[in-house]
Amino acid sequence: MNADAAKRYLPWVVATTLFMEQLDSTVVNTAIPAMAASLQVTPLSLKAVVTSYILSLAVSIPISGWMADRFGTRRVFMTAIAIFTIASVLCGLSVNSPMLVAARLLQGFGAAMMMPVGRLTIVRTYPKHELLAAMNFVIIPALIGPLLGPTIGGLIVHWLTWRDIFFINVPVGLMAIFLAHRYMPDYHGDAPRPLDLIGLVLFGTGIALLSWLLEVFGEHKLDVTSASVLLFIACALLAAYVWHAKEVPFPLLRLELFKIRTFRVSVLGGFITRIGVGGLPFLLPLLYQLGLGLPAWQSGLLMMPSAAAAMGMKVISARVLGRFGYRQVLTVNTLLIGLTISMFAFVHQGTPLYVIVAISLCLGFFNSLQFSSMNSIAYADVDSSNSSMASTIASSMQQLSMSFGLAAGSLVTGWFLGDLPQSNRAALTSALHYAFITLAALTVLSSLTFRTLRNTDGEAITQAKRPDEQSGD
Repeated sequence: MNADAAKRYLPWVVATTLFMEQLDSTVVNTAIPAMAASLQVTPLSLKAVVTSYILSLAVSIPISGWMADRFGTRRVFMTAIAIFTIASVLCGLSVNSPMLVAARLLQGFGAAMMMPVGRLTIVRTYPKHELLAAMNFVIIPALIGPLLGPTIGGLIVHWLTWRDIFFINVPVGLMAIFLAHRYMPDYHGDAPRPLDLIGLVLFGTGIALLSWLLEVFGEHKLDVTSASVLLFIACALLAAYVWHAKEVPFPLLRLELFKIRTFRVSVLGGFITRIGVGGLPFLLPLLYQLGLGLPAWQSGLLMMPSAAAAMGMKVISARVLGRFGYRQVLTVNTLLIGLTISMFAFVHQGTPLYVIVAISLCLGFFNSLQFSSMNSIAYADVDSSNSSMASTIASSMQQLSMSFGLAAGSLVTGWFLGDLPQSNRAALTSALHYAFITLAALTVLSSLTFRTLRNTDGEAITQAKRPDEQSGD
């Protein structure tokens, strides 16, 4: 396979699968009422359709790097797309809720292999000074998918059936398999390593239990005692994994990578930032629909300006990082994200729509720069032999931070709402405003993490190497 062709088309391959994955994970929420009516169950009973997918992702992501090293990136990536596509068909053909949940578990397993392996292939294909441009291209679907999901899901359910939400993945999946077979490089690990089964059980069980708790805690299905006990068990399992990882030669996740400053700051700082940002997909539809009284389709449209702004930032982010450096960009941009989130606290029923659109544009603009910066600097000082492990750890932490963000948005809103009903528009709007302020403050605090970077960190990514520098590598 021609190396230039691979570099030209690889971002398209990864971006296509990421868009399919992100879109699928968001459109389902819109279709829950229609699914419940069709399967003759209550809507709340279908919460497992969402949680099963997240649990499968959380458990399966940690083994994606091992599978890529063992079987090759192309084979694993194509297999993951095939599994995701087949599972999508099974979801659309489900005749009852247990079958739908089982199909979603399989779908989550396929999704868990797609993005980490796709990111790993990008990292290994491009030299570091070209990595930012490639990451910029790939990250756009991650920003657009969740924004378009509610609108597309609502339109499909309105005009077609909820089953078509899953069937639209078939042509996209088949196209992605064809492109991957033709253009994806096939990388293997430098030295095969055994699968850490004990580590998989400890980390997988702990992370699955923690993710499940985050999903159900906001619904008050568990009493405080039970939730506390399960939280203690989850933390104990994860602590046991940390101890285990230090004692074995080939751990599931090599925690020594956190000794690399740029990787540590990107993953841990990004984790906190994503909690604040991750609550918005939950809070904004509530503000628009329940607080402002807008219809669902208009609420979805109000979230689309962020996607347009994200694409605009992609064009200039490399120059911004090259001019100011990662430390300054991440520190200042995180503050700007927090400020933008706080501006939603001033949106009320009389706010002009053009003001809401302007805030959404700013949010998409700053989020795009933030994700491009965090995702690219994570690999600035990681050598190729550790790239698969770094990709696995980063993906696992991102998935967990998304769960934290959704839970945080729900819990903070519920805390400020108190015992008042959600039908009380004024009370709910006020609670949402407090939630935006809280998430904004958390985001601002995460900027302190990025200040620990050095001014020269990330120069290997933002600056092309000169010939005289290459001889010293």
